[in-house]
Amino acid sequence: MQMTNDQPKPPVAAQRPHRYSRHGYTIDDPWSWLKDQKYPTVDDEDILGYLRAENAWFEAAMKPHEALVETLFAEMKARLKEDDASVPQKDGHWLYWWAFKPGGQYRLWYRRPVGGGADEVILDEPAEAEAEGHDYFRLQVLSVSPDGRLAAWSADRNGAERFELRIRDLTTGRDIETVSAITNGAVAWGADSRSLVYTEVNDNWRTFRARLHVLGTDPANDPTVYEEVDDIGFNVRVGKTQDERWIVVQTGDHQTTEIRLVPAADPAAPPMLVSRRQEKREYSVDSAHGALWILTNDEHVNFRIAKADPAVPGEWETVVAGSDSVYIRGITSFAKHLALTERVDGLDQVRLRGYDGTEHRIAFPEASYTAGLGSNPEYDPPAYRLHYASMVTPQTVFDYDPAARRLTTLKVQEIPSGYDPSLYATERLMVPARDGRMIPVSVLYRRGFPKDGSGKLFLYGYGAYGHAIPPGFSTVRLSLVDRGWAYAIAHIRGGDDLGYDWYLKGKAEHRWNTFRDFSDAARGLIAAGLTSAGSIAINGGSAGGELMGVVANTDPDLWGAVVADVPFVDVLNTMQDESLPLTPGEWPEWGNPITDKAAFELILSYSPYENVTAQAYPPMLITGGLNDPRVTYWEPAKWAARLRATKTDDNALLLKINMGAGHGGKSGRFESLREDAEAYAFVLTQMEK
Repeated sequence: MQMTNDQPKPPVAAQRPHRYSRHGYTIDDPWSWLKDQKYPTVDDEDILGYLRAENAWFEAAMKPHEALVETLFAEMKARLKEDDASVPQKDGHWLYWWAFKPGGQYRLWYRRPVGGGADEVILDEPAEAEAEGHDYFRLQVLSVSPDGRLAAWSADRNGAERFELRIRDLTTGRDIETVSAITNGAVAWGADSRSLVYTEVNDNWRTFRARLHVLGTDPANDPTVYEEVDDIGFNVRVGKTQDERWIVVQTGDHQTTEIRLVPAADPAAPPMLVSRRQEKREYSVDSAHGALWILTNDEHVNFRIAKADPAVPGEWETVVAGSDSVYIRGITSFAKHLALTERVDGLDQVRLRGYDGTEHRIAFPEASYTAGLGSNPEYDPPAYRLHYASMVTPQTVFDYDPAARRLTTLKVQEIPSGYDPSLYATERLMVPARDGRMIPVSVLYRRGFPKDGSGKLFLYGYGAYGHAIPPGFSTVRLSLVDRGWAYAIAHIRGGDDLGYDWYLKGKAEHRWNTFRDFSDAARGLIAAGLTSAGSIAINGGSAGGELMGVVANTDPDLWGAVVADVPFVDVLNTMQDESLPLTPGEWPEWGNPITDKAAFELILSYSPYENVTAQAYPPMLITGGLNDPRVTYWEPAKWAARLRATKTDDNALLLKINMGAGHGGKSGRFESLREDAEAYAFVLTQMEK
């Protein structure tokens, strides 16, 4: 970007000698000082001064492009229905839904009696956000008690992901109790509507215990239902079975699960262990017709479904065997069917299986799409609520009648500024990885897009934790596609797009597959004539930001611009710091470099921060959040500092740290769009050169 003489210069972070040794290696880390030693408090003025200087540099660099940012923001905002609302869903005697007021950043949550009556506001997010006087507001839980009289709700007001849990009397609209200021995760009501199981985080932001609160008692004395003491990498979660018979208390990490059940009718009863933890065995539990229904990977990498008697919950009888071709991702045990969410050849499927063994898959209208179960709170609904989209079809809500095998469209995402799907085309390519595996890539473009290599392309990737990036719909990306770009998603290893083994082959000792897949996907798109080297903008966030850092180091000539959001780039240091919130729980994903020399060497080989070299890098925009407990602010800050001190080009390098937000950036549906507009403006202006 061209800068005038009166604008600030890029900030230069001081290098302060710091080194450590492990496994025979000595590592220099001259920007280690950017981590405030009092974290999560950050009040070191040297650190804050540097972050403010980076933000000032970002603002100065983007100022010449304010008009483009505003144009993009206006386009993106115009595609959102300002008074959007969800489809009401029946739960007991009530219909529940949310809605936005025109211009509103946050939702209002409503209900009304099924038999008719006035609408009631359960929770007014805009009022709650304004009343507390914070710039950030995120609602995590809103759970109505079985008798419909109370609501448990939790919110985060600074992005640190420590949520305050309150109880609201829905007859008065007033909060009657504050249960805890350090919760994270779902809650589960007891059948009596006066008891509640919730989870709390410790100083390291780990959900280490589940507690039971009874209304009217002092929360300080809430008894512990379960506390994880055996493994500091495990996190505790709570939920409820579909038939509402059991409260589910789960502990585990990314590869191992252990579950206990508590009767919803007696939440103070001792938890019943389903099956003791076994390393690398995952399982989940639902309940119907007096039986437990279990999804587990104990016998097949793509999971099987088993049945158990609650009297002997650890004895599992196979109901649906594992399959090489069918990846079972989830089960919900409704009264009439087991609903299986699956993926076959990378394509979402929903299979309904009767308890007599009869079954069928729901037929969807397109060849490439994303679909799954929506909100289905009742045990025996007359129809199943589904969500559906494709890269050209806006978000759609269906009800499915299993008897008639008929989909009824309840809502199609409205785009007020106009949208004609016939103007767009999508395709799914299979491109070769260097080891011979075929990588799926989903592509969207306007019809007539050139396939002679002259086009510009935006490529998104993630590739971690078994999280697939579905080929769904986005109004935001239309701002690129309508300017003649193609938009692509690389379904690389590390996600579970092609089955659970696709995930396993991108984690830990196989991590390099993820990075190579992404670059190979780009080369496959070039070979298909969709773009050319240097005409590809790339984007990823969190673990996808790590991906951005690695491929910027390894293949800088492929990329015309890089946008790395809250990037996990200081991998080696973070994975050696047990005091950080996520580190012990992340060792199964990345390896433990403290105890394992091979893991240390592997992470050292790719960690973006350590592998910055004296070479030309493409233009780069890096973001972070000061309050982010997942990817701490110093990771993007240290990476940017080393890049600026080391790279040999004069391409733009911008770092933006949200000083009042966390991992997800700013809250509010429009504020987050502004950050998208900034990223797209950066890409467009850089790649016009």
